[in-house]
Amino acid sequence: MNTFLKRVIVVLVVTVVSAISFAQEPVQIQKITGHINFDGHVDEEVWQSLPHLPMVVNTPNFGSQPSEVSEVMITYDDEYFWVGARLFTKDPTTITANSMKRDEMNLNSDVFGVLLDTYNDNENAYSFSTMPTGARTDVAISDDASLRGVNPDWNTFWDVKTSRDDKGWYVEMRIPFTSLRFQPEDNITTMGVIVNRYISYLNEMVTYPAIDPRYGQTAHLKPSLATEIQLEIPRTKRPVYISPYIIGGYERNRRLNAEKTEYVNDNNTPLNAGIDIKYSVTSNLTLDLTVNPDFAQVEADNQQVNMTRYSLFFPEKRAFFQEGSNIFDFNLLGFTRLFHSRNIGLRDGQPVTILGGARLYGSAGKWDLGVLNMQTEKTSLTSGENFGVIRARREVINPYSYVGGMVTSRVGTDGHRNFAYGLDGNIRVVGDDYVFFRLSQTFDNKITDKLKLENKNPDDIFAYIGWQRRRQDGFYYMTSLKYTGQHFTPGVGYVQKQGLYGIYANIGYGFMPGEKSKIFLHGPTFIYDIEKRVVDGGMDWHVINPGWQLQTNSGLRATADIRYEEQGAHWDFPIWSIIIPKGDYKYITFNTTLSNSPAKKLSYQLRTTVGQFYDGETYQLQFTPRWNVSSKLQIGAMYSFNALRFPKRPTNDKLDIHMTNINALYMFDTKLSVSAFVQYVNTSKELISNLRFRYNPSEGNDLYIVFNDSRRVGSSAGITPTPPSFYNNTVMLKYTHTFTLKL
Repeated sequence: MNTFLKRVIVVLVVTVVSAISFAQEPVQIQKITGHINFDGHVDEEVWQSLPHLPMVVNTPNFGSQPSEVSEVMITYDDEYFWVGARLFTKDPTTITANSMKRDEMNLNSDVFGVLLDTYNDNENAYSFSTMPTGARTDVAISDDASLRGVNPDWNTFWDVKTSRDDKGWYVEMRIPFTSLRFQPEDNITTMGVIVNRYISYLNEMVTYPAIDPRYGQTAHLKPSLATEIQLEIPRTKRPVYISPYIIGGYERNRRLNAEKTEYVNDNNTPLNAGIDIKYSVTSNLTLDLTVNPDFAQVEADNQQVNMTRYSLFFPEKRAFFQEGSNIFDFNLLGFTRLFHSRNIGLRDGQPVTILGGARLYGSAGKWDLGVLNMQTEKTSLTSGENFGVIRARREVINPYSYVGGMVTSRVGTDGHRNFAYGLDGNIRVVGDDYVFFRLSQTFDNKITDKLKLENKNPDDIFAYIGWQRRRQDGFYYMTSLKYTGQHFTPGVGYVQKQGLYGIYANIGYGFMPGEKSKIFLHGPTFIYDIEKRVVDGGMDWHVINPGWQLQTNSGLRATADIRYEEQGAHWDFPIWSIIIPKGDYKYITFNTTLSNSPAKKLSYQLRTTVGQFYDGETYQLQFTPRWNVSSKLQIGAMYSFNALRFPKRPTNDKLDIHMTNINALYMFDTKLSVSAFVQYVNTSKELISNLRFRYNPSEGNDLYIVFNDSRRVGSSAGITPTPPSFYNNTVMLKYTHTFTLKL
């Protein structure tokens, strides 16, 4: 029997089994009455009486028996969802434990985890995982673990203990029901569950249930592939988490005066306090209240080199906005979204005081609901603003589909008012095929008043519709039509491009040769993207991008592509000191990427680009190495080189951009760590440094000591006014303590 026929048979069998399992009754989970000594040894009699979950290889050889034996049990009592695992290995020296980091997302160690689709909605879930060191990683899953639907910044209350010996390593995990959101019916709660083990030295992922790798690298995080389980969870006391904080420090700043003739001192010794309150209104609705929140412990944004005509997008990192963020998600297209919480409390990258706010989010029946309201402070430089968001969506047609809507508002004390609404939907049509749509409109009084003077009507509509096949083997695709009005401006959202309409297509074919090959996946890729300007129908953006991808069983990944691009620059724009004149451009670049498995002691990512760039040439290289020195120490770096040459210009313009980022993390244990990073870009000659100590003895209790420094490096000759030796020095201390009340 040839390899192709074997593959067809495997796919058919998996399809049939999946269909049968979807129709099967949920697995009844046995409730325990005995005691578990929570120590990570998994040797109590309680564990001996529970059945083992049948684990199957997900990658690299789907459907085969795992190379190592795993005995995994799940159970529960009145307070906790329990997971026990005995993860055996033939050679204990192959156990890889390279990290104690909280929320470690790199597969640089052996990993064991469980995913719980607590609402059983096949789209949203919580993932809890650990390593032999006992490190904790919790992740909020949305949009069925799409590229933007995996959020490691979410944290909740749970615990894990691990141990190891010459036979393997062992896990006991307990997750309080008060940390989960679920919907019981007649005292019975139905959830989805996926259990996974990553065996680092083999680059092997094993799962329960069996999960076909055709669904991509995050298949083991997809709620739509989970097995249904049922539990009879008793009514528990609803906790109230009260988290006051205090923060103080010293800050030295050197800022340009109003006349921009010299730098002046602006020093202060901030001292502040605030409080967050989290209350589980029901088992599936949560209320968050905050007064004077502070985000001093948040990591600084990485510097980015902008080689485009458009603004850069920076993600939300602040913990307050993380839980329930999947409900408030309203992604329109790419980075464009109707709601981007980073707009609240930040203006032009600088913090604005948030006086207070509230969020209510969760589910009611087949509805997901979210309400948010925040108020910022009025100052002599900025107006106070009120931000409002209402979000609702409902399961329709089948468990994998929804339609929903959102309304947002941003109202300032200066009279500025911005409102927006949106409708969205994802509909599973058949198999892995989905239809999706987005429709939105904004209303901004400043834009409207200006257009009235010009006797014009606002073009403030956004529309997007497409069809997608979600898989990575065989034929896959995504095609869409898109329209963004010239005045589409969601005040609480983010828009990268305006006044454009066009077509997008991403098509490919994935070959998976099977277990006898060293190649896991390879195949052609093709992207077509065209956008024209609404104002005159002229070409703004046109891309034809064929390529090839390759992934080996050992974790090596490589891509190569040729990119033909047309740009219709409607205005002059700068790339640092180089000005790109407005006009029409056509150019071609050749691009490659190469990376090895992050489980290696020394891992890396390499990107290169060579070719034309507007009316010149470009040579780009980015190298990102990471050294897993030990379970306590990680060292990483990023070096980026961009050479721009414009030999056809009379001035023979050229620019070399060097950007360097060095970061390190030392973990004394899973509770105490220190991290540091340094960033430098030669074109700005600015060196940014950050040092952060964190002591996290338990969830909700945190001590942070943060040092920030920003200074100019290099000669200041000929610069007026003369730059200072530094722009900013800051040292801040913040302590948060969480008190728990049960009502």
